[in-house]
Amino acid sequence: MSSEPPPGSGQQPPEDDPFRKQPPPAGGSGSPYNTPPPSYGGPPTGGDPYGGGSYPSDPLAGMPPLASSGRRTLARIIDLILVGIVVWLITWGFGVSEYDVDSDKVQYGKPLAQSLVAALIYIAYDTVMTARSGQTLGKKWLGMRVANLDNGSTPSVQTNLVRAAVLWIPFAFCCACIWTAISGGWSYFDKPYKQGLHDKAAKTVVVSTG
Repeated sequence: MSSEPPPGSGQQPPEDDPFRKQPPPAGGSGSPYNTPPPSYGGPPTGGDPYGGGSYPSDPLAGMPPLASSGRRTLARIIDLILVGIVVWLITWGFGVSEYDVDSDKVQYGKPLAQSLVAALIYIAYDTVMTARSGQTLGKKWLGMRVANLDNGSTPSVQTNLVRAAVLWIPFAFCCACIWTAISGGWSYFDKPYKQGLHDKAAKTVVVSTG
């Protein structure tokens, strides 16, 4: 049984993760530019977790550019439509309807069963897809991926589960439109990492892939 820590746990990501941040290249000996300048009380720098140098205190150093909030919103809409079709087919197949219709009136009643199915499917979709490559279908088609803020690697299953739960449980059970607007829309105003509330909970960012 392997003792290596999972990616996204704050420790070293696996060697074969193509998305992790790479340490700065070591310069040749004898160059006057290899010697770091003296410190005069400037901003601190973080240690390189992989050895061989140090990264700037900005955790985004070495990562691709952050994805725009507009593209993130469009990717989320695509995912909502795709998974929403699956949720509708499953609930329809089991006779769980959002509307109860009789000859006199239409009664709106969102059953607990339908909310539970929706939450489970959305969370499973986001968790599994993002743990594999950092991308849902919407993100893949629009050229972006989810990355750990600390090292740029693909988030672990545990990290993605937290991220998905924060986004989808309120969406499914109480305030779909309002919570989606708040959680996802937070990235439009967040500085400097453009994080949604679910990103903040999981310590992730969304970056461009092209």
